[in-house]
Amino acid sequence: MPPGTNKLQIASTGSPQDYYFLMLPHMTMLAFCAAVEPLRVANQAAGAELYRWFTVTDDGKPIHCSNRIEINPDLALSDVPSSAFVFVCSGVRVQEVVQRSTVTWLRRHAVHGGRTGSLCAGVFALADAGILNKCAFTLHWENHPGFTEKYPLLQPSLRRYEIDAGVMTCGGGNAATDMMLEVIERDHGKELALYIADMCIHSRSSHRDMQQKTAMSAAFGSRNPALITALRYMHDNLEEDLRLGDIIDRVPISSRQLERLFKKHLGQSPMQFYTDLRVSRAHALLNDTNLSVREITIASGFSSQSLMAKKFKIRFGVSPHNYQRTWIE
Repeated sequence: MPPGTNKLQIASTGSPQDYYFLMLPHMTMLAFCAAVEPLRVANQAAGAELYRWFTVTDDGKPIHCSNRIEINPDLALSDVPSSAFVFVCSGVRVQEVVQRSTVTWLRRHAVHGGRTGSLCAGVFALADAGILNKCAFTLHWENHPGFTEKYPLLQPSLRRYEIDAGVMTCGGGNAATDMMLEVIERDHGKELALYIADMCIHSRSSHRDMQQKTAMSAAFGSRNPALITALRYMHDNLEEDLRLGDIIDRVPISSRQLERLFKKHLGQSPMQFYTDLRVSRAHALLNDTNLSVREITIASGFSSQSLMAKKFKIRFGVSPHNYQRTWIE
């Protein structure tokens, strides 16, 4: 460590704790940096090597992140020690970049006592490896629809991060910092964790139970109970092809009053907003699964492929088939 960097007196714990970050193509760099920087600052604050981290790819060759920045790894997956803690880092196009050999390696690693975790959408690889069957886990909220369609027996939480049964997962972004701060606090005490949060100018969440997304009342600038009830009902029933009457039956106001509330706070009618939610779900499923457009139409609650395709093209400027083809290519 550079001289003069240590700020806190941290008792020596012997060998440093190592973390290996398996970087899949198109991974999200924000989550990776948010996980590594607390470890770096911990070393700086203590003036000692409390943690070490290594970057890994399947074959030891460079990969490009989702922001197109290239990363040259420290080693290949085959060179990772059997006792290592391995975080799978992913992001967009996760279903296309998880190799069968990677899944096999992760499964074997877990069976032989190696520990695992994931950042953002890396949890898809853990699910394929059968690692999530007996633990609480999470992933980025945008990937929930695709994940639950592919793994209907696995239910991710909406928490920012989870640490359970030796598996650590987070929704990505700054949630990775919160997760690592809990690890650091467990390893070296609250004082160090608080110092790191301040150094990173990070407002640490009070508890891992904090949800990933902003509360609806804050997101839409209203605490009106009828509006919030309608919004929640729509979010919970994206596959049902609801009619306005179905939504009105759930709220204690007239259809005219509900229309006014939506226009005021969302700038759309209730049914326009509901259609946009379902189109967003279709978009997420196209990104995160290998489902056909027909299957995605059903999962998004549209009565026909032509209707879904029309709404999708209005929103994204391309048909679902052509959008899916660009990912495959």
